[in-house]
Amino acid sequence: MNQENTPTTPLHAACNWSLASLKDQSWVKNISDASSTTHYPIKLLRYWFMFNLIKEQQQRLGRPLRVCEIGVDRGQMRRYVQDAGFTELACWEAVDYKLQPELNESGYTKQIQANVDLPEFALEEKYDVIIVLHLLEHLFEPEKLAMKLAPALEDGGILIGGFPAVPQIIQAYRQEKIRKTAANFGHVSTFSPQRVKNMADSCGLNMDFLSGTYMLRKRNFFLENYTGWVRLNLLWGVLFPAFSGELYWCMRK
Repeated sequence: MNQENTPTTPLHAACNWSLASLKDQSWVKNISDASSTTHYPIKLLRYWFMFNLIKEQQQRLGRPLRVCEIGVDRGQMRRYVQDAGFTELACWEAVDYKLQPELNESGYTKQIQANVDLPEFALEEKYDVIIVLHLLEHLFEPEKLAMKLAPALEDGGILIGGFPAVPQIIQAYRQEKIRKTAANFGHVSTFSPQRVKNMADSCGLNMDFLSGTYMLRKRNFFLENYTGWVRLNLLWGVLFPAFSGELYWCMRK
């Protein structure tokens, strides 16, 4: 059972984390948004949140981390961390239903081809960090996957991820609506801050961190060249997570 009842990462921490790593991501920018020319593209904050949560976990444990990333696409998250100069890793394993060629140059210690929707899916080892970044919104029963992943966390291990945000009052309505027109592997689940907290409870995990991301995101918007604009968006995300573009979170065992 959980031993801690309060978050170890203050909810305002995202406003204080350095933005410097965003400028060192030419490979990730090219994969995620090739037409972006700004220094601090808000779209890349998804990787920035995970990067900082991973760094804080390493500082907390004081040793190289065992990391498992599920739903890796072409390896953007691993490359973000690599290009930001973070090396305190014992392993970083990739799990995806389709393993892309780009993963071979991204520094994964193991690549596992698996379908997380299958009832028999389970992780065979334990990890300090499990990442499900922009994955759960593609699943009809995301809580089931989270419950499968919780036992694969070491004591003190964290499950981290993110997805688009909606207010609780329209969460169920919005989910029903998008499921009617969803493409293959499109978005079929919606998440409010309350649903994220309920998911942590159902998995027996502590809600360590939860924050929104932005109030406005526009490709090549000139203000994305200034850290002050990004900080303003991050502050909005802290104050109004349900009304920000995306939610990012950390649950601890």
